[in-house]
Amino acid sequence: MSEKIRILRNISSIVNHNHIIIIVLTLFFTILQGCATTTKNSDQHLDPVDPHEQINRASYDFTDKVDRAVFVPIVNAYIDYVPDAAQRSIGNFYENLSYPNVVLNSFLQGKVKQGTEDTLRFFVNSTVGMFGFFDMATHMGLQKHDEDFGQTLGVWGVNTGSYLFIPLLGPSSERDVTNIPVGLLTNVLFYAGLAVGTSFAAPLTILGAIDKRARLSGPMRIRDEAALDPYLFVREASLQQREFLIHDGKLPLDLYYDPFQDNPFENELEKTKTKTKTKKEKKL
Repeated sequence: MSEKIRILRNISSIVNHNHIIIIVLTLFFTILQGCATTTKNSDQHLDPVDPHEQINRASYDFTDKVDRAVFVPIVNAYIDYVPDAAQRSIGNFYENLSYPNVVLNSFLQGKVKQGTEDTLRFFVNSTVGMFGFFDMATHMGLQKHDEDFGQTLGVWGVNTGSYLFIPLLGPSSERDVTNIPVGLLTNVLFYAGLAVGTSFAAPLTILGAIDKRARLSGPMRIRDEAALDPYLFVREASLQQREFLIHDGKLPLDLYYDPFQDNPFENELEKTKTKTKTKKEKKL
């Protein structure tokens, strides 16, 4: 009986914790929409891509300060003292835990063959690959994919909406933010926490955050060294990456700016042909 009570308490604490996250995000977006409405009425020159820029910049600055004060020292020690092979295995483990999200969204996007391969990939790495620590599926020819619910909505024709920078979580949009609850509910770690308890899930969650931040060290370094405005650098890079992922790397021409909608090389070719034709006519 006491064992059942302990399990129920663990479930209750995890559910309450997730409810708090959802409530905080809901309040954040409610405030965001309210501020955006007020700002739109007072400023007619807002960037349509980023009408919440003032709030987004504040969120970015807060996240950047927390990152530099808390994560950077820990991540530097992680990179320096944990062997590369161990880092790869840890990264594989967390990617495998979240891979059901890829499987689900492959099918939701109508990619039946890819979804089947992704299912097999998750099964192989979870068994032969020892819970995902070893990426045996790639050696078997099962390619890794990157799909989420934000991409699925994009494939379904839902517009990106306004750019958002969520505190501590990073860049997103009004469309892509929907992947937060979907990603949580399709992560094996969430259900492991329900079954075993927060004392098991919390350390794994923290290690996962450290591993994810370590894998972003390269892009972060480029941002710090090359960007005149780090906020704009992150915004443009994230929006371009999302479009690239939604279209599976095959971007339609109309996503580019107007000067590039027509192929300039084709225009030059037409001009050359016209000049050549004119010269021939003059000779005749």
